[in-house]
Amino acid sequence: MNRLVLVLGLALLSGCATVKRSHIRPDYETVDKTQVKRLVVVTQPFPDGKPEVGQLWSLVARRYVNQNRDFIARSNVALDGSPEDTSFKGLCVENLEGVLWLSPDVKRTGKGLEASVNARLIRCRDGQEVWGAEAAGSWPSEDERYQELIAQYTSELGPDVSPYVAPTFRLLSATLDTLPRPQLNDADVDEKIELGE
Repeated sequence: MNRLVLVLGLALLSGCATVKRSHIRPDYETVDKTQVKRLVVVTQPFPDGKPEVGQLWSLVARRYVNQNRDFIARSNVALDGSPEDTSFKGLCVENLEGVLWLSPDVKRTGKGLEASVNARLIRCRDGQEVWGAEAAGSWPSEDERYQELIAQYTSELGPDVSPYVAPTFRLLSATLDTLPRPQLNDADVDEKIELGE
């Protein structure tokens, strides 16, 4: 019994993101793969009630999907409260084709964070969900592997985001790795290069 408690304790200390569920529309390959590429990333509500942490979440997600999932995430926002319109039609402007919505639940605990996310990719043209995932985990705020990342986001967004950077990156990277990959044409690739992310 003591050994089981020790193993569970070590697992909690090391922290990991558990993707509890993810799904993609069955018609993704024939419909959305070539049509839902340009995104806005929305974090709503603010994680831990803090606007700057919402900006962190949206910025981390925007950069991650641009660099690792082939989307063209053109902008990111963080909004307070619950969304009045979960299709986010008001944000579907300037040829955007989808909204990547992150709905977080974050709590500071001692020297770390417990966090979960309900994530959805929503088509702008009809408000239908293309992809969805739920994930959760707990992590220490200080992590040697992420010191450079912590310094970068702290410099960009201020010192209040520091304890959130490593846990946010770990949770969102695991979650966003379940996103499908859109098919880009030559013009899309040029547009992505112009973004520079």
